[in-house]
Amino acid sequence: MQTVLQQVITTFLLLEFGNIPEMQSFLFLLFLVIYIVTVIGNILIFVLVVADRHLHKPMYFFLCNLSCLETCYSSTILPRMLSSFLTGDKSMSVGSCITQFYFFGSLAVTESFLLLVMSYDRYLAVCKPFRYRAVMNSRYCLQLVAWSWMNGFLVMAISCFLISQHSFCGPKFIDHFFCDFTPVKKLSCCDTSLTETLVFILSSVCAVPPFLLTLVSYMCIITTVLRMSATTGMPKAFSTCFSHLVVVTVFYGSLIIVYVLPKTKTLRALNKVFSVFYTVVTPLLNPLIYSLRNREVKDALSKVVKKCEYFLKTQH
Repeated sequence: MQTVLQQVITTFLLLEFGNIPEMQSFLFLLFLVIYIVTVIGNILIFVLVVADRHLHKPMYFFLCNLSCLETCYSSTILPRMLSSFLTGDKSMSVGSCITQFYFFGSLAVTESFLLLVMSYDRYLAVCKPFRYRAVMNSRYCLQLVAWSWMNGFLVMAISCFLISQHSFCGPKFIDHFFCDFTPVKKLSCCDTSLTETLVFILSSVCAVPPFLLTLVSYMCIITTVLRMSATTGMPKAFSTCFSHLVVVTVFYGSLIIVYVLPKTKTLRALNKVFSVFYTVVTPLLNPLIYSLRNREVKDALSKVVKKCEYFLKTQH
């Protein structure tokens, strides 16, 4: 009878940030502002790159993909969470939960590979400038982007297939603000050791090597930049590399802490905090760090603003 009851559990309740009820209104406004700024910033970058022919370069092609990814990435988590703040409905069906995990995970893995591709692009541009145009042709850029997206969705298809084979039993509560692997697998009625092992291996492969290779790329870039004279733009280039490294470290570091490192008592307690970094903070920072600090993007934005001003004046 117990087994039958265990198998009929089809709905989860996400606790989100319910342990701080006095902060619910503040958190709603905070995440709402973050989501709006993230979506507007990333869509703006996408539109600028597509519309301005001066930005039709490999670096901006990758940035355009990153902006599209970040918009989708934020939208897999924040709208549902904002809705639950307003309505108080924190329930989610098992199917919806696994679907959210699939799309969130696929986009996270894709971003991991895409950041690696972008660091390789910058490595070639700075350290191998004479080979850059020959290597980074349109076909190769398309292959790199397609490789990133396909790997992301394929890896998560395997993980989610295994998770979907599990039946879930009580309690229904997920101590998180979205459907993530660790809190969900705790509710499984079955042995999860095989699934845990596979997810650990896939997480390690998709996070650690890209992170290390990205770090190596930026170390090579910084070494090359330090050899430049001040007149060739060393301070600005060094500042750009450093800001990129900060975003990369926050994204990969929080992913590795949540999915790869052993779950100590302290890390389990801070799981939500680290999750906020790679689900909320990095999508907000990426358009600011990678694009809006870039001179060519600023010029393109300035042209759009002037055109809008001119259009508004002609209407009066």
